[in-house]
Amino acid sequence: MIEKEFGVPFPGQILDPTQWVQTALKKFPEDGFLDFTAIFGRQAPIVIDLGCGNGRFLIQSACSRPEFDHLGIDVLPVVIRYARKRGNQRGLRNLRFAVGGAYELLNRYIEAASVQEIHCYHPQPYYDPKDVSKRLITPQFLTLVVRSLKLGGIFTIQTDHPGYWEYIKNIMPIFFDWKELTGTWPDSPRGRTRREIIARSKKLPIFRGIGTLLSIGNLDEISERASQLKPPLFNADRRLQELDRLA
Repeated sequence: MIEKEFGVPFPGQILDPTQWVQTALKKFPEDGFLDFTAIFGRQAPIVIDLGCGNGRFLIQSACSRPEFDHLGIDVLPVVIRYARKRGNQRGLRNLRFAVGGAYELLNRYIEAASVQEIHCYHPQPYYDPKDVSKRLITPQFLTLVVRSLKLGGIFTIQTDHPGYWEYIKNIMPIFFDWKELTGTWPDSPRGRTRREIIARSKKLPIFRGIGTLLSIGNLDEISERASQLKPPLFNADRRLQELDRLA
């Protein structure tokens, strides 16, 4: 059986129930880091999706790249329930989903230099001025991304908010070897995420890029430098707020 979302097939196929698995990561360590070898029962490169939503991108990646292990996290329990159900039904043993915050995950539970890829699709821009401090992509957050990635690891980021993108594209080269991307994703020309599919259907521009960690350097020095950089204080376009309800 193949599912569709807004007319776009959802990655993977629903298997016979005898082949279903459990993709829920229900508990974080009380102290220390996540033990991915224990979680997945093997050693493999780790891919993390921050704000994974209903799991569309991560499920596709887990289906097409069985040699990688995948962790998706989102603060909304309802979308994680959808993601887990779909992951379970596709028998993906290299996939886990958890409820939680992106900053907290990297800050408390991810060991330094342990992750191959970190992805962040359409981080919430927060439209109310009193909430701008909640924006995820800050110098301090990017310091955590640098700390979490292995040398040569990548950080992929995407948004449909021009204001957020202006900030992102200016700050990313400070931390990474940065490359802006154009066109569509070769593996998902109609969109890697539910949000992207909706945005494309409304003819909105999609902005994205990939940062590669070519050198780690001294993390204390990176943190000190980050503390001197500006936070994301752009004005969010409220015309895009309706997409948040749909996505």
